[in-house]
Formats: sequence, C-alpha cells, structure tokens
Amino acid sequence: MRKGIFFFILLWIFVFMFAAITSAGPVLENILKSGTLRVGTTGSQPPMTATTKKGELIGLDIDIARLIAAGLGVKTNFVTMPFSKLLPALKAGKVDMVLSGMTITQERNRNLAFVGPYYVSGKGILAVAERFALLQEASGLNSPEVTAGALKNSTSKQFVETLMPKAKMVTTDNYDQAIDLLLKEKIDVFVADFPYCALTAYRFKEKGLMAGNSRLTFEPLGVAMREDTLLINWVRNFMIRIKGSGLLAELQKRWLDGGPWIEQLP
Repeated sequence: MRKGIFFFILLWIFVFMFAAITSAGPVLENILKSGTLRVGTTGSQPPMTATTKKGELIGLDIDIARLIAAGLGVKTNFVTMPFSKLLPALKAGKVDMVLSGMTITQERNRNLAFVGPYYVSGKGILAVAERFALLQEASGLNSPEVTAGALKNSTSKQFVETLMPKAKMVTTDNYDQAIDLLLKEKIDVFVADFPYCALTAYRFKEKGLMAGNSRLTFEPLGVAMREDTLLINWVRNFMIRIKGSGLLAELQKRWLDGGPWIEQLP
C-alpha cells in the first residue's frame, strides 16, 4: 500500500471515530478528561509487544494501542508489568485496557470484556534442538523426565497442565527468564505463542534453539477492557474499520513477517 493512501485512510478513520464520541461511560469519560489512555502490556512478548535496546516499546500490540489512543484524541501511557499482573491491574482500574498477546478465553471473559480477535495465534513449543530430538525418540514430552516452562497465569500454562500432565512445570514472569532457563538446560521445552517461538528460534538459531512448524491450538487475541459499554462499542467499531481499510493487515505484515526491527531487540 502506498504511503499516501495509507495515511489518508488512517486520517479518515481518526476523524470519523473521534467525531462519533458524543457521550461517555465511566472509563471512557476518565480517558477523555485525563487526555491519556493507560495501556497495560509486558513489553517482553515480541513480535506483539517488545522493548528495544534503547528502552522503547514496539510491536503489533503497541501500534494498535497507539492507533486507538490517536482515534480517541488522547496520548498513550504504556504501563509495563509481568503478564500475570495485567488482568488484575485492569480489574483494579490501574490501566484502561490490556494489549499484550492476551488470548480471549471463556474464563477471562466472565470477568472482563474483550474486543477481537485482531489476530489468531496458537501455541508453539521452543526447545534446544538436540534435547528436543532425544525427548521425541524416548517417551515424548508428556513424561516425568520432562520439565516444561510457561508464563504464569497464561494459556500456555494451561496447555502444559492439560496435555503434558506428567511433565514437571516451571512458571516464569516473562519470556526472557524462560529462554535463560532453556539455554541453561534447567527446562527442556518452553510453551508460548507460536509467533514468539518462531521469532526466537530464528534469533537464537546459533545456540541450537528450534520451534515447531505449526500452531498447536486456536488462540484468538483480543483487547481486554473493563465494563464500559460505549468504550467497548467504540473500540469494536474502530477495530472493524482498521481491518476493513487494510491497515490492520499492513501492521500484521510489518510485525509478523520479520524485518529490520528485529535488530532493535536486545
């Protein structure tokens, strides 16, 4: 898509959506009055949300959050924290929404609203190639001899508990901790979102990391929010428009197909 057309579509979306705000619920009213959208994210789940060597936040989720804020006519304030603390922070009103590779599950949706999916991911497995091959030749991954890692309070943790119940479980606060454990052979495999596994295997191929070739589950990612009917409706319509305009597809291509941004990661 040519840049001129791209920015024209973007400007049209912002003008249309901002003009459509005529009244606000409690959360939306606070966002508009404060002039700031507080977005919870880990900043450590590339390519969805990541922190560069310079300490800047980048990724698909970060771009979407900034678009939402721009559409509302407010600034973006990213609040970074471990994945397991994101939804509790949202429920407590410490952030206005969460964009951090968050899978829409029935359990989560009973307590919080979700808009999406804006991308459908799935589980992947990351391992040191030599160790993974030995495990495959032996009794497989569902074995007491296997130690599997996953993020705390994540669907990856549920995946291990459900499909690898015999394996030992180690949970981490972030992906960096898990990769360190994997490379030190303190865990045998790490279960995470497929895009992250593929990206990390590419980045650390010289260290022997490998990822599976396909998604193992259906993981619809969404924007998590507290109860505010108008805000939820506004974000839903906004996402429909950036999808229909082709803007969402452009962002997905930018972040999910690799690119020079990878060199910015520590």
